Amino acid sequence: MSKSLPLIIEPEALAAQLEREDLLLVDLSAPANYQSGHIPGAIHLPFQALMAGTPPAPGKLPSLERLTELFRSIGLRPEQHVVAFDDEGGGWAGRFLWTLEVIGYHNYSYLNGGMHAWRAAGLPLTTELPAIQPSDIEIEIHRQPIMEAEDIQQQLGDATFQVWDARSPQEYRGEKVLAMKGGHIPGAVNCEWTQLMDPQRDLRIREDARDFLARLGLDDQHRIVTHCQSHHRSGFTWLVGKSLGFDIRAYPGSWSEWGNLPDTPTEQ
Repeated sequence: MSKSLPLIIEPEALAAQLEREDLLLVDLSAPANYQSGHIPGAIHLPFQALMAGTPPAPGKLPSLERLTELFRSIGLRPEQHVVAFDDEGGGWAGRFLWTLEVIGYHNYSYLNGGMHAWRAAGLPLTTELPAIQPSDIEIEIHRQPIMEAEDIQQQLGDATFQVWDARSPQEYRGEKVLAMKGGHIPGAVNCEWTQLMDPQRDLRIREDARDFLARLGLDDQHRIVTHCQSHHRSGFTWLVGKSLGFDIRAYPGSWSEWGNLPDTPTEQ
């Protein structure tokens, strides 16, 4: 493989690499936005394919069989470098890259600012659909990027462990309840996912993200797990933590599971 790309890649840098045959561009934008104009060569992936979709915790990981079918259908091959992006600031793209991490696939990048930044830079767009060659890739599930409810409960109270709640302050405080129980995991730090986006820079990751998070107690000195309601918003917070070198995992069950389990502790 030729020169590797950084985890966070800027639009102009990606535009200069579009002729590379080992690139797999994955666009998780809304279908209408993809159809109205996308990066040349980019395939569209509906975000629903990343989630089990089963109540009460629809954000949990799909089965190995479904994931195998997904990655074969988009033509994923071991020699490729994947670049993911979306039209909402990085939630679905982050969830997709976390899923790559779960299957042990580490050659990937995030287009900083996604389609907002690409369009703002005036870079090429097309409505032409790319030809996809399905693959026969074999995958397996790696548990390292994942934490489950029981794992988190075992770690609560450990000073080296921190929960990053990416939901809104209203959900965190229990004012907006989307499960049987409202509130948050005891000791969790609330930093809503959108706080890490810079609206003045086309939703790129904010340049002071490390210092901003450190003031909240989220840093590379802690083992961190991040969650939201269904591990969509926390796809982006996982990605930001990953880009900063944090020891970070994600809880795919998220609040839709935690808030519906009878024995999980909560605070408000």
